[in-house]
Amino acid sequence: MELLDLVILDNSVRTWLVALLVAVGTAVTIQLAKRILLRRFQSLSQKTENNLDDVAILVVEKINNAIVVLLSLYAGLLALTISETVMEWISAAAFTLLLIQVGIWGDALVQFWLTSEKREAIEEFENAERATTINAVGFVVRLVLYSILLLLALDNIPGVEITALITGLGIGGVAVALAVQNILGDLFASLSISLDKPFVIGDFIVVGDYKGTVQQIGLKTTRLRSIHGEKLIFANSDLLNSRIQNYQDMQERRVTFQIGVTYDTPPEKVRQVPQIATEIIESLEQTRFDRAHFFRFGNFSLDFEIVYYVLSPDYNIYMDIQQQINLSLMEQFDEAGIEFAFPTQTLHVAGAPDRSAVRTALVEMGNGRAQQPESAA
Repeated sequence: MELLDLVILDNSVRTWLVALLVAVGTAVTIQLAKRILLRRFQSLSQKTENNLDDVAILVVEKINNAIVVLLSLYAGLLALTISETVMEWISAAAFTLLLIQVGIWGDALVQFWLTSEKREAIEEFENAERATTINAVGFVVRLVLYSILLLLALDNIPGVEITALITGLGIGGVAVALAVQNILGDLFASLSISLDKPFVIGDFIVVGDYKGTVQQIGLKTTRLRSIHGEKLIFANSDLLNSRIQNYQDMQERRVTFQIGVTYDTPPEKVRQVPQIATEIIESLEQTRFDRAHFFRFGNFSLDFEIVYYVLSPDYNIYMDIQQQINLSLMEQFDEAGIEFAFPTQTLHVAGAPDRSAVRTALVEMGNGRAQQPESAA
């Protein structure tokens, strides 16, 4: 009994043993409760289809063992006689640990919500824009959560005046904002993209000379996968300052292309060209003919402009149709005796002995026999 009455740091050995039992008992009780609840919720989740039991499982699983041990030690220290100043700091530390655990729970719940919402949004292609907005909302929710927890933790520290601290942070925040204004510009640009939705994840867009599918809209950058396979990374502020072509909502593709025939083509055959183009296009599936006209006298050819619609936004379908049109034009022009024009130039040379004009034709100045169709991928 004399050993139990021995005083160590203002507390008897008996009191220290009681504190140890309280700490161990608290830790063991929490761990047992954690296991029991986890098994109970897992069994319940197999019988239900809602997400409440999944949330309960997540909360139990996210109980941090290290925090449990430290809070159990704090519970044991409550049984000891400790100076008021030391106990105040210990209580502040314990409260901070509790806030950290709340932060872990809050972050896990936000991530669970984000994952669920993004999965639903991506499964429904029409709601792909929700996936973009959800990322921004998740960032704001996390920012608010961590800010509140930080302020609560600082307010609980002995001797810290939270009002003066917030004032100081406001002044320092201005200096920091000036130093990182480019980063903040990209951050607010990300929020603007998420709210205004000029494009969303999965859209095919063209920015200047670059084109690709949007894969991720981050806080600072947006990532695209180009049609050649490489990843394109743009700063969000640069994207907002650029002209963006978004092809995702395109229902059909308007195609305009031109062809030219030689100047020695008889008028009756010139009249046949629009009719030939019309018949070819109207005979193809997934097309809608618009017009075909002899629209100008070119430098070396009689030029025709042909316009039609491809009733699909798919670029491969468009290319297949255009290829079929080109081949059919070549075949029918050959049958009708109509020749495609190619770049030529005629020079009139003076100074010959008979003072008559000498005509010299320079040919083969170009590789193509017809102008190519104008359409973006």
